[in-house]
Amino acid sequence: MSDPRGGFYRHILHRLHDEGVVERGMSVLVGCGGTADRDALAEALFTDVTITNVDDAGDDGSLAPFAWERQDAESLTYEDNAFDLTVVSAGLHHCRSPHRALLELYRVARVAAVALESRDSALMRLAVRLGAVDEYELVAVAAHGLRSGGVANSSTPNYVYRWTEREVEKTVASFAPHARHRIRYFREFELPETLLEIDKGLRASLLRVAAPVVAAVTKAVPSQANLFAFAIEKPDPARDLQPWMASADEPDERVIGKSYTIQR
Repeated sequence: MSDPRGGFYRHILHRLHDEGVVERGMSVLVGCGGTADRDALAEALFTDVTITNVDDAGDDGSLAPFAWERQDAESLTYEDNAFDLTVVSAGLHHCRSPHRALLELYRVARVAAVALESRDSALMRLAVRLGAVDEYELVAVAAHGLRSGGVANSSTPNYVYRWTEREVEKTVASFAPHARHRIRYFREFELPETLLEIDKGLRASLLRVAAPVVAAVTKAVPSQANLFAFAIEKPDPARDLQPWMASADEPDERVIGKSYTIQR
């Protein structure tokens, strides 16, 4: 099956490198990973990569030259800040709790956590209502012979959880309220090739006809693009603490005391 996010994935990795956020020698953890991650990270010249998933996809050595480990993205066994960079591509929406998986990847990252998913835009919601794209991911389960590809990589089709910028910000602010975060966003339109390859009805033909129009709309209004990614940079305690925090785990009595009576 085609990887509709392949070019988008590579573009993001190169952008983050060019902007000085990541370096190719960094240790990288991939959550919900597979061959698409192997190809994108290898092409971007990363070398210290560990790819993880809940299945046995890497037991046969197919993810070489990278390391392989069986891990549940919602409950990683690694220590905090164990890897420089964490990445997940089209995997969060296969988790029973996408937010928990994202925060686990954030927790074990030292520099940044990067996620590629779909955006919950008005155009996408219209496409779901019209049946142009699925609300539950039957296509992934069909592409895996009804054996896997669903929620937690089971045979049960998963709900396709789509994100907005505001939701990303609220999620990370809830988990790490002591600091202000820099979050970079990426948006792009691309046809869902996996769906087009196996759809048996008229939908594939209609999507191909509509593609030029949708591409023009998303170019003019990037927030309506279907591919969405974000890179959450881990805060620097010396620079990014909230103004009312003295340290990562201690509020600033002087600042808070200017506005509120501190009860003793």
